[in-house]
Amino acid sequence: MVRKPPSRKGSMADVPKDLLAQIERLEELFSVSKEKLIAISDHFVKELEKGLSKEGGSIPMNPTWCMAFPDGHEEGTFLALDMGGTNLRVCEITLTEEKGEFDIIQSKYKMPEELKTGTAEELWGYIADCLQQFIEYHHEGEDLPQLPLGFTFSYPATQEYINHGILQRWTKGFDIAGVEGQDVVPPFEAALAERGLPIKLTALINDTTGTLIASAYTDTEMKIGAIFGTGCNAAYMENCGSIPKLAHMNLNPDHPMAINCEYGAFDNEHVILPRTPYDVIIDKESPRPGQQAFEKMIAGLYLGELFRLVLLDLHQNPDVEIFQGQDMSKLQRPYCLDASFLSAIEEDPFENLSETSDLFHHKLNLSCTKPELELCRRLAELIGTRAARLSACGIAAICKKKGYTACHVGADGSVFNKYPHFKARGAQALRDIFGWGKEVKKDPIVIMAAEDGSGVGAALIAALTLKRAKEGNLAGIRDVDALLNCHKPMPN
Repeated sequence: MVRKPPSRKGSMADVPKDLLAQIERLEELFSVSKEKLIAISDHFVKELEKGLSKEGGSIPMNPTWCMAFPDGHEEGTFLALDMGGTNLRVCEITLTEEKGEFDIIQSKYKMPEELKTGTAEELWGYIADCLQQFIEYHHEGEDLPQLPLGFTFSYPATQEYINHGILQRWTKGFDIAGVEGQDVVPPFEAALAERGLPIKLTALINDTTGTLIASAYTDTEMKIGAIFGTGCNAAYMENCGSIPKLAHMNLNPDHPMAINCEYGAFDNEHVILPRTPYDVIIDKESPRPGQQAFEKMIAGLYLGELFRLVLLDLHQNPDVEIFQGQDMSKLQRPYCLDASFLSAIEEDPFENLSETSDLFHHKLNLSCTKPELELCRRLAELIGTRAARLSACGIAAICKKKGYTACHVGADGSVFNKYPHFKARGAQALRDIFGWGKEVKKDPIVIMAAEDGSGVGAALIAALTLKRAKEGNLAGIRDVDALLNCHKPMPN
């Protein structure tokens, strides 16, 4: 069994002393020891508990009102709507009698940029138009029943009910006035009603919760859903009795409740995370300084910017010779590099790093010497490795809090799926945290590729919500009579 991910340092024999010294400094800055990982994950557990308490903390630990894992025998046809920053996806998912199996048809629609700063009426109207197009295309002339809809609305929202949600703040480039602080469901349903669509919003969910439920549908060992992409987050099932901030609702203490951690905000107080001067700059110059401390160290949105800041700092250091006499204007643009730039560097298979050289030339108009390329390669490895190792701390913390000694974690997101060695480095970090030695032949906690959380997960949560309403367990459900009419034929 390969215990460590591959690392190519290349030949450092011809690297000048000034650059070698900087490589050593960067290794010290960005490396996270086994002892530090353990300390971070232990502190993380306390912060998760604080988020569930009446006092709360930096990590919101949002109750989702998704109150069961699927048993694999869910049946019926459900719509799923996934509203992303670039595309809108509409799915029709039929859960079959076969355990853990489903049929899916789906269509994608472009989210026009002007919608993101338009009016609320334009936004909900456009989304309703897309749903209408989908239904007319796939069900022309049919007399449809009320179709239950699971809506993946992956923007921070407060939910007192599973089929309602108050938007806390827009993200992903949206800035539509008059929506923040409001329940997003009534205007959305008004747009559906205006078009006479046979659709009832049954569950408003976050993509992380959907990832958890979709993955558990096909894998009974699945206990955590996680996103490692532009941002970072995780969801898991908590016992209602372990959520003090819901004590006033007198819920069955043994009943499960999916918690959307929103743990990108971990350590906003800067108590434990090993921040570098570059992390401090990223936070200070971000739109919301002092927020999302954890996310800013590990998420895809920030990896390229970390890399850029380090290179600029080295270029401006009088004791270091790097990119001498070259035009640095392209590198001086904030966020001109993303995580894919680092991925490409780490994937360069050639000993002379010719692909990395071409990348710098085309993207940044910079010509690199072989020693400069070696430094850039090592820097990309360090930033990517740190992100993967720190990412494992959130997963480890949930496992420690819940007492999971063995489980599967369903993970999605561009960094998890595309960044080289991210999975292997995260697995090694879990070994370090839990002390699994070579005698452990198979890792007890495994992070693996997730099922379709924003599509299948949304449909499943809609199915579970309907099932719960029919059973009379109405905690966190509004408009129950309307929900119970789902799957009944539409009146003529």
